[in-house]
Amino acid sequence: MARDFQDMDRELAAHRVDFPREKVISARAGEVRRRMVSLASIEPVLANNYMVKGWIDRNCLSMLYGPSNAGKTFVALDIAMHIASGQPWQGLRVNGGPVLYIAAEGGAGIRNRLAAIKRDRPEMANAAFTLLPVGLDLHGQGDAMAVCEIIPDEKPALVVIDTLARSMGAGDENTAKDAAMFVRNCDLIREATGAHVMVIHHTGKDEDRGARGSSALRAAVDNEIQVTADWEIISRKQRDQEPPAPLNFKLRSVTLGLDEDGDPVTSAVVDVAEPPKPARKPLKGKNEVAMQALYDALRDHRSQCRRSMTP
Repeated sequence: MARDFQDMDRELAAHRVDFPREKVISARAGEVRRRMVSLASIEPVLANNYMVKGWIDRNCLSMLYGPSNAGKTFVALDIAMHIASGQPWQGLRVNGGPVLYIAAEGGAGIRNRLAAIKRDRPEMANAAFTLLPVGLDLHGQGDAMAVCEIIPDEKPALVVIDTLARSMGAGDENTAKDAAMFVRNCDLIREATGAHVMVIHHTGKDEDRGARGSSALRAAVDNEIQVTADWEIISRKQRDQEPPAPLNFKLRSVTLGLDEDGDPVTSAVVDVAEPPKPARKPLKGKNEVAMQALYDALRDHRSQCRRSMTP
């Protein structure tokens, strides 16, 4: 004889274990209560736990972006290797630590860029730097949890994700919901490691409009660093301090060896550069007329002086 739905409901009810709602709320309330801070106990936080002073702090999320072929990956690797080796970057103080660089694009190119740094700067040859040349799907949680699981006991101070576009899986960087999921998974890595997570990203067609994609990305990051086509590094956002002055760089070629045909194989390293001299703007309108009048008057004066000196 077939059982009716009432019989099934009674059977399920007999085996159901109900957790009192009060206990669930109480557990969460206890967690929230532990985080409460009274005004009387609040003191200024004077140590900012920086990695690159004025630019990058630990346990934060940043986005380094720029147009294609502007050198943003060169700059990201340069920052990462200085942190991994504890060397000052662009003359700035560095509190170093291990680096995990997740390279979803670049192929042999990124290996050659690292080889160029090792060859040109032997003091960085044994830096605490690990390359993970694999594409991740940070639109879903699985790959973020896998990264947290494989991280060694000596947790990284910096995790670089290069690039956002290659790490979005089926997500759409232009959609606020998908961008929020990506940020959530970056935060999962950050919270599990205590590291600064830096995401490398592209600009859109109009470089002046900043990084492409949903504005939710920019709202979520603590630091935003722009690498321009003019080889300038600009801090566009600092959540808790004034943005530092822009920096300039240049790329210098380094020969790595010869290929199978005997042709040189090269890459490049980042060098500090002086800021370019401001271009003199041409005069226009009344200013141009006044300057021309001054030039004519000086020319006439010189001519009169020469005539007066002629015997």
